[in-house]
Amino acid sequence: MATQNLTFREKFGYGLGDMASNIVYQAVINVLMYFYTDVYGIEAAVAGTLMIVVRFFDAITDPIMGAIADRTRTRWGRYRPWMLWIAIPYGMLAVAAFVTPDVAPGTKLVYAYISYALLMTAYTAVNIPYSALAGVMTSDKDERSGLQSWRFGMAMVGGFLVTVSIWPLSRLLGGGGKPEDLQLGFPFAVALLAIVGVTALFGCFAWTRERTYPDEEAQKGNVTKATVLEDLGAMLRNSQWLIVTLAMFIIQIRGGLQGSVKAYFIRYYIDHDLTGVFAIRENFLALYMGLTMLAGVAGVFVANRLFLKLQWCKVTVMKTALLGSLVPNGLLLIVPRQWWEASLLLIMLANFFHMMFIPLLFAAIPDTVDYGLKTIGRGAMAMFFAGQLFALKMGISVGGGSAGWILGMFGYKANMEQTEHSLFGIKLAFAGAPLVAAILVVILLQFYKLKKGWEHKEGLIGPGVELQ
Repeated sequence: MATQNLTFREKFGYGLGDMASNIVYQAVINVLMYFYTDVYGIEAAVAGTLMIVVRFFDAITDPIMGAIADRTRTRWGRYRPWMLWIAIPYGMLAVAAFVTPDVAPGTKLVYAYISYALLMTAYTAVNIPYSALAGVMTSDKDERSGLQSWRFGMAMVGGFLVTVSIWPLSRLLGGGGKPEDLQLGFPFAVALLAIVGVTALFGCFAWTRERTYPDEEAQKGNVTKATVLEDLGAMLRNSQWLIVTLAMFIIQIRGGLQGSVKAYFIRYYIDHDLTGVFAIRENFLALYMGLTMLAGVAGVFVANRLFLKLQWCKVTVMKTALLGSLVPNGLLLIVPRQWWEASLLLIMLANFFHMMFIPLLFAAIPDTVDYGLKTIGRGAMAMFFAGQLFALKMGISVGGGSAGWILGMFGYKANMEQTEHSLFGIKLAFAGAPLVAAILVVILLQFYKLKKGWEHKEGLIGPGVELQ
């Protein structure tokens, strides 16, 4: 199988795709729950149920989209065209999800369900082909892992744009910080971000190329092509894919829960006495979230250097990151509310370790495809990524829904001073969930076999054969 060293433009172009995806992803993870409860006017528990129901529907569509993408044939390839076809609907639906219609409460809730579901469907139609694209741009495993670092580094750029701009822009464009002002400001703020996202998707389409298809290489000389059910069966029989996907599910419960309560933690739990520009609530939210995103960029860079430059095994890097995340999240449970600077540093450190871990978990999927092709003769790139994204979305849905239920259970009331009981619930959801998730995933990775040189260790490649 031919390998391909990728150019800077291709790596940057590939990264643009997840920058666009992360504009919506971060808006959903870090903003949407808060928007629903404190701006749109939905009770926390109701918003939690909405998150789970819509995400469950969205997750069901992932394998369908994976099968469609794997079977797409155009002059541009299988996966790149979806960036072109879905870009504009994706941007328009992002804006629609942050519109507050002036209708009866029941109708408003129905609108929230429909607009959120349509946005997630567009996200699926972009993100599954995009995820599979890295596996067909090159067959070189190091280049693939490098692409994932570019992907998540640029994703953090998109997340940074969202978190530092959406809060102050919503206040500015809405004319104030009251809920009725923000109802006007949020759609305009998201529209500006959507323009950036659509442009980035066009750039991803233009600057990337598809070169190698592992399933076609494996099936040369075999006239029968795998059916959707055969692809699905091969995925579910792949033990290493199951481990990686279960790890994704667990870590995204953590991500959905912590991300959904982050705005509440910063607004209600953190007690600061700042004056001037950061005394404004939306600007303080932007400061905290923006710096957290920058710490994530640094985490991606360090993971990339450890893996590609220092030749660490990616599993070792992942375990190091998970163990490292235990310290800052544990300390967040005991740091006083008034120590806002310490809390900020701990949140930044936690996200640094988290973003060391996530890119390499995605980079493991092409390895599991290779493992499937070498052991059972089957492995479809988009289907495997679709299955992982199914687990990702189900994890986020469970985490995001749990956030709303936990807030409701501990007595959270929007736009009011919180009780000690509700503040404890916010802190527990924000800092406690990452501790449990990290421990579980470290244990799970003990059973993952695709470490550096796994082909030799599994006896799938003879001695003396050079690995890519």
